[in-house]
Amino acid sequence: MALPRRALLVAGLLAAALPLLLLRPAEAGTVGVNYGRVANNLPNPAAVVQLLKQQGITQVKLYDADPTVLRALANTGIKVVVALPNEQLAAAASRASYALLWVRRNVAAYYPATQIQGIAVGNEVFATAKNVTAQLVPAMVNVHAALARLNLDKSVKVSSPIALVALATSYPSSAGAFREDLAQPVMKPMLDFLAQTGSYLMVNAYPFFAYSGNARDISLDYALFRPNDGVLDTGNGLKYYSLLDAQLDAVFAAVSRLGNYNGVRVVVSETGWPSKGDANEVGASAANAAAYNGNLARRVLSGNAGTPLRPDADIDVYLFALFNENQKPGPTSERNYGVFYPNQQKVYDVEFVLGGGGAAGGGSQGGGGGLGWQENGGPTSGNPPSGVKVTTGEAWCVANAMVGEQRLQAALNYACGEGGADCKAIQPGAACFEPNTMVAHASYAFNDYYQRKGRSIGTCDFAGAAYVVNQAPKVGKCDLPSTV
Repeated sequence: MALPRRALLVAGLLAAALPLLLLRPAEAGTVGVNYGRVANNLPNPAAVVQLLKQQGITQVKLYDADPTVLRALANTGIKVVVALPNEQLAAAASRASYALLWVRRNVAAYYPATQIQGIAVGNEVFATAKNVTAQLVPAMVNVHAALARLNLDKSVKVSSPIALVALATSYPSSAGAFREDLAQPVMKPMLDFLAQTGSYLMVNAYPFFAYSGNARDISLDYALFRPNDGVLDTGNGLKYYSLLDAQLDAVFAAVSRLGNYNGVRVVVSETGWPSKGDANEVGASAANAAAYNGNLARRVLSGNAGTPLRPDADIDVYLFALFNENQKPGPTSERNYGVFYPNQQKVYDVEFVLGGGGAAGGGSQGGGGGLGWQENGGPTSGNPPSGVKVTTGEAWCVANAMVGEQRLQAALNYACGEGGADCKAIQPGAACFEPNTMVAHASYAFNDYYQRKGRSIGTCDFAGAAYVVNQAPKVGKCDLPSTV
């Protein structure tokens, strides 16, 4: 429905909108990183830990339980997920004594100095170690029993990362269903175990693979969390503006088919985008990797990580990966998922805390200061709050279509009114009036406000109605400026 005067400030609408704008953002998730070591040129663990601390990275997922790494992480406050490799699943499943010995040596020996918070039992077992699929849940049960015997079961959770190949159907999201050979034999017992132990389902999700294999049908903007027209799922009536959301909701739909597991959280245990690939790996580039990981991180840290099916979810995400790993087999992309080169220089810029700059930029927690567009009850002023980093480089502020038109309208009224944004260009007949949609007009207004406020942290949130992107968005024929 066209609303040609939506960008005009109406006093009555503004008064009604202010209570909405006073809402704080949702509780934020955290952005961690997968620390893989399939390489012969990586810095030693002590140096890696210093890098993690400098970047404000507070959660790390490992693919083993290497003693050197676990000792280096001691007394750092960094939370760690260790892994029991696929090769040890059968032994852990068949012998409770083996699971107990493994937990003693690889968890209890380091805890609590090293803040181990989870054990990943296996990794993508259904895809990479099908011969032990039947042993997966029994191994998880034995590992948990070992933790309980050592009084660690309340502090250390047990899960197992699943790949999307566990789904028989993933499109549309509402049709999501687990494969018949996994649904009742493996996934239902696993979900029962996760619910009973208060643990979470770990999901490895890579929109890159879906996009690269279907670039003619999938919008790159849709894959990279950039403004797009969205995709309607006629099965559930929901509209999707990101491919990752669609993938996660397919998992949620598949879970719901097996029972009521609403209390089981989902953690994105791996996701990422390669900075380089072979000629047939469409979309693999540093610019796209920066857009995907950067936009995802900002969204998670600002408390906007919920999906259309579970809008209030605070989802933790582990980016893949910390380093480019030069000994990984497979196509070129496999060796180029790292945020850092082995020399510890960034492949591209991604911030792990809002405000950036590591621990000094905004604290070590994803929910640190400056998250809201208003601090201490009022909008952020033209000068950034003390200690909050101003975003540098190319950055734009765009509307978050997922919050709905009512919240976008409220935020738009503020931006174009009291906020001081110049909204003349989105008035009827003006250069950026078309397309005449709420999302387009709000994106223009939010971006103008953001640029005028010096891009300071908190000036692109509007209680979750906006987020920052690092590649120039195009709204119809109108380019959003990166300065004012």
